[in-house]
Amino acid sequence: MKKEVLVEISARHVHLSREHLDILFGKGYELTNKKNLSQPGQFACEEKVTVVGSKSSLKASILGPVRSKTQVELSLTDARSIGVTAPIRESGDIKGSGACKIIGPQGEIEITEGVIAAKRHVHMTVADGEKYGIKDKQILTVKIPTADRSLIFGDVVARVSDKYALAMHIDTDEANAALVPGSCIGEILD
Repeated sequence: MKKEVLVEISARHVHLSREHLDILFGKGYELTNKKNLSQPGQFACEEKVTVVGSKSSLKASILGPVRSKTQVELSLTDARSIGVTAPIRESGDIKGSGACKIIGPQGEIEITEGVIAAKRHVHMTVADGEKYGIKDKQILTVKIPTADRSLIFGDVVARVSDKYALAMHIDTDEANAALVPGSCIGEILD
């Protein structure tokens, strides 16, 4: 059986805590859903913030809903270009990660940790995991068969939970390396 998976590009973005959203946009501010994402309950917002490093800054989209902790997800190219440290981590694993300033329309914050380059991963439901013989946190290999730059990615972590929908997420550096045209279908090899 072929283990197919939708491959999506996860561009730079920021997840904000309630406290930080209030500082950046004003007390009680509510994020505006621009577009629902493939993962249940997740959405891209109309709002953007400026992420500032030691060299320069860049605009980043906000993803909702609010989270318990603020997290900035950048590609390694983005991180280097603005002068921030972004260790490769799973989402939510921010202890000891990079620092930056974040500027919104009503204020700014300095985070001492929270900047990461997201480890490539495949989200799947428990039923998908059973069907494919994959367990949570298992390390996978996924082939991305694009026209001129097919790649096989190793070190892909499986994230198995009924809170997820089947999709692989790679950052913009990885997508450019494989010439992914927005999204494509990949194959889990093991």
